[in-house]
Amino acid sequence: MLYCPITYQALVAGEQQYSRDGLKRLSKSITHLESLPFTQEKLRQEARMRADKMSIQGVQPKISARLNAAKQRFDLVDNQGTFILKPQTGDYAQLPENEDLSMRLAKAVGIRTPLHGLVYAEDQVLVYFIKRFDRVKKQKIAVEDFAQLSGMNRDTKYNYSMEKLVKVLERYTTFPVLEKAELFLRVMFNFIIGNEDMHLKNYSLITENNKITLAPAYDFLNSTLALGAAKEEIALLLNGKKRNLKKTDLMGYFAKEVLNLPPKIIDQQVEKILLAQPQWKTLIEHSFLSVDLKAQYTAIVEERLTRLDLNYI
Repeated sequence: MLYCPITYQALVAGEQQYSRDGLKRLSKSITHLESLPFTQEKLRQEARMRADKMSIQGVQPKISARLNAAKQRFDLVDNQGTFILKPQTGDYAQLPENEDLSMRLAKAVGIRTPLHGLVYAEDQVLVYFIKRFDRVKKQKIAVEDFAQLSGMNRDTKYNYSMEKLVKVLERYTTFPVLEKAELFLRVMFNFIIGNEDMHLKNYSLITENNKITLAPAYDFLNSTLALGAAKEEIALLLNGKKRNLKKTDLMGYFAKEVLNLPPKIIDQQVEKILLAQPQWKTLIEHSFLSVDLKAQYTAIVEERLTRLDLNYI
């Protein structure tokens, strides 16, 4: 069975590559979507050439893009982009498919995520896209990552702790208690999916409607799967360590002592993980990862859930 890379819905008669629902999520006026007119290698070259013009950087190649509804395609742009495209890398297998799936699993537990999905390139290989949440039409929304807020930078983005990060969140957010509950869910989720690369620049605050909150999720990735044998399980020190994390570290020390969350809130966030597991299973099955990587992804999730005494369904 063929699935839409924007919705993971099964394609029906008359649909080619993308479902009608998937296309309408991009734009109500789009009836089909042209493939990106580049191969993966050409996209990587474009990313390298445009790197100094991008406001967002990182290890993965990224290209700014704008949806051209009239021509039913994504156009690469140097500025005023409303989407970020991430092509395949030569070093790690299926990072676009990995990130897209990870973000869908996050949404399934109630974590706020921007519009995202996969689009075919000229060579029919998939490219990840995500809509920029710091742009509304031509207006830029105030977003600051935790490296900026804590006085750190790209070179020191790992030299911090979750305990210190919570202090920053308490200082700047409008309703810290709500954001601490959300942070607990995100930290627990990323541990479960094997994302050990949530450094300071992967957490941000956004100012909307006169409120400062955690920004929508981005750069959620099963890095343990990508790296093959990750040496750490969390990017920032928690309880003085970055590996061999246990239930007592996350659901005890971090939730109760650092975040000071009441038992009722902890239980509510844990329940989101429990209730989402059947949907996780379906999403992994329908994802665009290879059969082997689907199995590895599932094994990582199962092991982490078992460690937290949250049985995988």
